[in-house]
Amino acid sequence: MSSLLLAGGRVIDPSQQMDRVADLLIFEGKVSAAGPAASVNAGPDVERVDVSGMIVCPGLIDLHVHLREPGQAAKETIATGTAAAARGGFTSVVCMPNTTPAIENAATVALIRERAEREALVNVFITGAITRNIAGEELAPIGSLQQAGVVAITDDGHCVQNNELMRRAMEYARMFDLPIMDHCQDYALASDGVMHEGYWSTTLGLRGWPSAAEEMIVSRNIVLAEATGARVHCQHLSAAGSVALLRAARQRGVRVSGEACPHHFTLTDSAIAGSEFFWRQDGKGIYGFNEMEARSSWPNYDTNLKMNPPLRSAADREAILAAVADGTIEVICSDHAPHCDYEKEVEFDYAPFGITGLETELALSLMQLYHAGRMSLPDLIARFTLGPASLLKLPKGTLKPGADGDVTVIDPDLEWIFQRGGSASKSKNTPFHGWTMKGKAVMTIVGGRVVWREQNEMAAV
Repeated sequence: MSSLLLAGGRVIDPSQQMDRVADLLIFEGKVSAAGPAASVNAGPDVERVDVSGMIVCPGLIDLHVHLREPGQAAKETIATGTAAAARGGFTSVVCMPNTTPAIENAATVALIRERAEREALVNVFITGAITRNIAGEELAPIGSLQQAGVVAITDDGHCVQNNELMRRAMEYARMFDLPIMDHCQDYALASDGVMHEGYWSTTLGLRGWPSAAEEMIVSRNIVLAEATGARVHCQHLSAAGSVALLRAARQRGVRVSGEACPHHFTLTDSAIAGSEFFWRQDGKGIYGFNEMEARSSWPNYDTNLKMNPPLRSAADREAILAAVADGTIEVICSDHAPHCDYEKEVEFDYAPFGITGLETELALSLMQLYHAGRMSLPDLIARFTLGPASLLKLPKGTLKPGADGDVTVIDPDLEWIFQRGGSASKSKNTPFHGWTMKGKAVMTIVGGRVVWREQNEMAAV
């Protein structure tokens, strides 16, 4: 059914600065009305759902997702990845181009679009590569990719090391009004590091990866963005120094932005030492870290805690949280990076980087930012809707009349336990298995059609 009346919810739409209890009518796949007119205009054939006590907001957008197709279907597919997105409350995802082959030409873009139309539960937007084969040596055909419909270009998973090549990429991207999304990693500084360089890397005997490896490229991107006028987006920021650079650049008008991932503002490098996380009994609904217990426990070397960029220090974590809260970082995303079990079930040094995140992203953000008192709900929802939609100029992230009927219904206080066995993703590489979460999407609606519903929470009336 493409027509729904969501009755009695708290409607939050940052694009209209709307925050009030109201009914929302979705008619024939489009947002029709919010408020008294919604009930008046709803005909007898419209499905009515009581969402009293719930948050009703524009469909959430994740602009950093690895769907792994084509070529890596053992890890994830468009079907399974978008099913996980729907369970997490996301109505739109932006897929990264580091597939096999890479998304570097119009034919591959067309392949993904055709497959998504057949198999995806949510909207799939596509990014193209900056360089051919994501090798950092020769520019991909940026104009052809733009004409094929990509929403941005990125070599995510890799970083263009040649500054002159990156400058030319920015110049071309500006010509075609495409943002460049950059994975910020100086290979020489990162070297063969596998975790954050600091106390715990020394204690655990693992090769360190300094924050400067990220900060160096963030600085490079700011300089080139200022020189070219291009729109540059720094992906998955993890370091306090990166935040400081980004904040200063934005204050002087440079067209640069950044994103944060929940694992970077929830966990620290100490987790690899076997630290225990606990549910605080202070009503704030957030996880804390018991450092004394970590120092006395046996290291777990859990490869599900190995990610790129790595988990960093407590000071870095606080800086990322502050940047999201004050608007320096306007986008929260998952960097959903599925891997097969056998790939992760090896020594820490040899395991691939990355974790899944689509189904835990919203809850972790609510816990660390809303329930912890750092942000209001409208501001937090803006990081999942208005922020990514504005950055990529997507026709999403709003409940204005006539907009696509993409809506997420959230119970911000629902407590639940995440079990990786129940995940819709094809891969289970998550460090959050068994965690008690607070806050959950209970209904995901795409084009007026319900693609996910938490059966115990929602009832038709």
